[in-house]
Amino acid sequence: MNPLKISTYRNNTASSWLMQFSFLWLLSQNCCRASAVWSAYMNISYHVGNRVLSELGETGVFGISSTLKRVVGVLVPPDGKTQSACKPSTSFTRWRNSETWLALVERGGCTFTQKIKVATEHGASGVIIYNYPGTGNQVFPMSHQAFEDVIVVMIGNLKGMDLLHLIQKGVPITVTVEVGRRHIIRMNHYFVSFVIVTTATLAYFIVFHVWRLWIGRIQNRRRQRLTANLKKAFGQLQLRVLREGDEEIGPNGGSCVVCFDVYKPNDTVRVLTCKHFFHKNCIDPWILSHGTCPVCKCDILKALGIRVDVEDGVESLQVLMSNELPSALSPGEEETDNELPPVGESDKGTPSEGLPPQNDSQPKSVVGDVRPSP
Repeated sequence: MNPLKISTYRNNTASSWLMQFSFLWLLSQNCCRASAVWSAYMNISYHVGNRVLSELGETGVFGISSTLKRVVGVLVPPDGKTQSACKPSTSFTRWRNSETWLALVERGGCTFTQKIKVATEHGASGVIIYNYPGTGNQVFPMSHQAFEDVIVVMIGNLKGMDLLHLIQKGVPITVTVEVGRRHIIRMNHYFVSFVIVTTATLAYFIVFHVWRLWIGRIQNRRRQRLTANLKKAFGQLQLRVLREGDEEIGPNGGSCVVCFDVYKPNDTVRVLTCKHFFHKNCIDPWILSHGTCPVCKCDILKALGIRVDVEDGVESLQVLMSNELPSALSPGEEETDNELPPVGESDKGTPSEGLPPQNDSQPKSVVGDVRPSP
């Protein structure tokens, strides 16, 4: 594997992990910010005849960006049938002698920020928003723009409609809002599912990248070991350069079984362990792809003491042959003046075969003069 490619791949992987970690960190910070909300204690008092009725309870929840403080004021709903307070032209009719008042508006029609803005522009010290119809007394923390020194509280629909009906009947209602308890919001199933999927995906990519790096390192070590063994083993095979006058290139000379070309002067041949010889450029790829002699099927790699794992395969051997082994023998080294003498008559085969016969003992003319490749 190219070291430059490995370095680039690792840098890209590290950058990807850093981006994912930063995204998750920012998400966790936002979630932690929104996970704590404050309930609102509301003391509601109003006159019915000569009696003063009062209700006290933890009936609301402050908005996420609401000011947390104690406020006392008279509830004032918007004028008209529409209670959403979305339009800037919305008007509020305050009771006499009520300096501090709180707007009572219905959820829906526009954003919470728009409702709060309309109410505060008319002088409201706070905004009480009651939930949609059909939600009972369910409440949730509202997300809105922060308004200085203004409280924003949500109450249930049933409670809000009761207060609205009393006000429409002419009953003034005074509300005291106090900061209640701090609550931790449980994560909903959407967020839990998102966290699970994100964590599983991130874990998968981490395991996958670690596995790829580990496999690449093992393959690199195996390839380096195999390359060294092949260079050492091929150096044990004998090389010979044919010259004019050699019997192999005469009228009765043979031809290379691999390429079927007749031997010519200055051809470099390699003598195998089985005493057969072929063009070097023909037999080297053949041995690496087949591992045997083309004539007698002798296992050359095994005879040289090389054990090729099945995982390496033919393709990796051919890559090694094209990238590594040519550097072991340069043309200048192969064609030196110290070439081998021609193979003797006892080593040659019949003219029709063009190959030396197989025998158990190597002729002296070959043993004494053939040199190994560097």
